[in-house]
Amino acid sequence: MESFARKNDSAVSPCLWVGTGLGMVLILSLNLPASDDLRQSEPVMVSPSGTVLTLKGAVLTFACLDCTGTLTHPPYEVWRDPHSADDGEKTRKRKLVMHSPSSSQDMGDHQFAVICSEKQAKVFSLPSQTCLYVHNITETSFLLRADVVTLCNSVCLACFCANGHIMTLSLPSLRPLLDINYLPVTDMRIARTFCFTNEGQALYLSSPTEIQRLTYSQEMCDNLQDMLGDLFTPVETPEAQNRGFLKGLFGGSGQAFDREELFGEATAGKASRSLAQHIPGSGGIEGVRGAAGGVIGDLTRARIALDERGQKLGELDERTASMMASAEAFSKHAHEVMLKYKDKKWYQF
Repeated sequence: MESFARKNDSAVSPCLWVGTGLGMVLILSLNLPASDDLRQSEPVMVSPSGTVLTLKGAVLTFACLDCTGTLTHPPYEVWRDPHSADDGEKTRKRKLVMHSPSSSQDMGDHQFAVICSEKQAKVFSLPSQTCLYVHNITETSFLLRADVVTLCNSVCLACFCANGHIMTLSLPSLRPLLDINYLPVTDMRIARTFCFTNEGQALYLSSPTEIQRLTYSQEMCDNLQDMLGDLFTPVETPEAQNRGFLKGLFGGSGQAFDREELFGEATAGKASRSLAQHIPGSGGIEGVRGAAGGVIGDLTRARIALDERGQKLGELDERTASMMASAEAFSKHAHEVMLKYKDKKWYQF
C-alpha cells in the first residue's frame, strides 16, 4: 500500500508490509521508475526501511486509513501487453494509469495503519509510528480470520475466533461493537475458507459443494429478502411457427407423426384403445376402507349362510336315513305277514 515507510518521510510511497508468524511487521520501500518507458526496462528497487513494529501473535491483516478514518484502497495499474497488436485507440484506452485514491496533500500530515494479529489489534499513526490504540482480542483462544470491512458508511475490523465468536471493532478507536458466539470450529474447512465481506456479511464453505452465507448487520438482514436472486427466470413458451406450403414441399427434414394419430381412432374422435383411462374412485382412503368393509361383510354373511345350509343338509340326510330304515322295517314286516297268511283260505281268517 502507499504509506509512510519511515518516520521522517514527508510523502507517501509504495510500500510492502510484511507480517511474520512471531508478530513482527517489516516495511519494505518500493522504488518504481518514474515513466512508463523506463518501467519496461528498469527493475523495481526494493530496500528495507528500517521500520519494525511488534504485536502479540502471528500477523493476519493490514489496512490503511486516511486522516478522516476512511479506508484507503491499494493503488493498482491496468495491465497492458507490450507485444499486443491492437490499434491506436485500444492502446490509448489501455495505457498504464496509476489509480491512487488520495495523495499526501489530500490526507494531511498523517494516516492510520491498522494491524491485526491472532491475539490483538493495534492502530499506528504514520509517519510518527506512534501506537494510538491497542486492544487484546482474546487470551485463551486465537483468531482465524480478520478483515477490515465497510459497514454502514463506516469502517470496522471484523474478527472470527477459533472458539466460534464473531467480533467487530470500531476503527480507528478499536472499541468493541459486537461479540457473539456463532459456531465453534469443528471442521478445518471452515477455518480455511471463512472470510468477511463488506456491509456486514461473511462466507465459508460448510461442505465441499455448499457455501454458507451469514450477516451480522441488522440493515442487511432487513433487506435480505429483496436481495435474493431467482434460480430460474420465467419465460413464456413461444408459439409454434406455421409450416408453410413451400417449406413443407421443399423442406429438408420430414415431420414426425404418431402411429396412433395416423392409424388409430384418435382422428375419429374416439379414445385410443392402447391408452389407459383413469376412472376416479369413490374418493380417498375413507372410500377404500368403506369398500373393503362392505366386501368383508358380504363374505361373512355368505359364510354364515353356507354354514346354515350345511347344517340343514345334514338334518335332511338324517331324516332320509331314518325314513329309509322305517321303510325297510315296514317291508320286512309286510313280507312276514304275507308268508304267514299265504296258504290259508278266506274262511280260515
